[in-house]
Amino acid sequence: MSAPNEHGETGGLKRAAAFGVHLLTAAGAALALLALLAAIENRWTLMFVWLGLALIVDAVDGTFARLARVKEVLPRWSGDVLDLVVDILTYVFVPSYAIAVGGLLPAAVALPLAFAIVMTSVIYFADRRMKSPDNYFMGFPATWNLVAFYLFLWRPAPWAAAAIIVALCILMFVRIPFLHPLRVAKGRMLNLVLLAAAAVLAATALAQDLAPGPFVTVALSLLGVYFLACGFVQRNMQA
Repeated sequence: MSAPNEHGETGGLKRAAAFGVHLLTAAGAALALLALLAAIENRWTLMFVWLGLALIVDAVDGTFARLARVKEVLPRWSGDVLDLVVDILTYVFVPSYAIAVGGLLPAAVALPLAFAIVMTSVIYFADRRMKSPDNYFMGFPATWNLVAFYLFLWRPAPWAAAAIIVALCILMFVRIPFLHPLRVAKGRMLNLVLLAAAAVLAATALAQDLAPGPFVTVALSLLGVYFLACGFVQRNMQA
């Protein structure tokens, strides 16, 4: 009996596995739709549950893609383009809708600021220099899903929320390094531990309908400041 070859049974299994990774990534778009439907009904906690699941998919699909050698096995479909489309939906489009209609901003500027979020973010994603060679994001990485989460958690004064959004839109185009906790090698183990802690705390906040006690809120805030500033601090220490 002849052994299976790349063009036979084994090749078919490899292509099926590679396409399965694409389907996993594409599931993020379905999760974005579920999140949008929840947002339309003002069910913010449920919206963040779906966006959180999409974040998990985004965190693991790259590893599966490398294991399945997707680029080699299925060159017809671009995983990079697929990932970018889903990121725009889950990181930008749905959160911008929530920020616009969630009562977080002054009514007069809610829609213009949502326009600013989506327009600056898609331009940022098109920047070929959005990442440094050592995998830091250069400029705020348009993680508006996390911004929306913190705004719903803190519920700051509307003009303060508006000022935060304007500042972050500007920071997307300032070449300050921001941490990618999964890709940056320096301090990766510490960053992964803190990321896991943040995930547990965020799940606790969602379980309490975005109204947790002060311990969870303060801990999440400190972790948010850490991840926001860590890239800049690490890069300056390396210099």
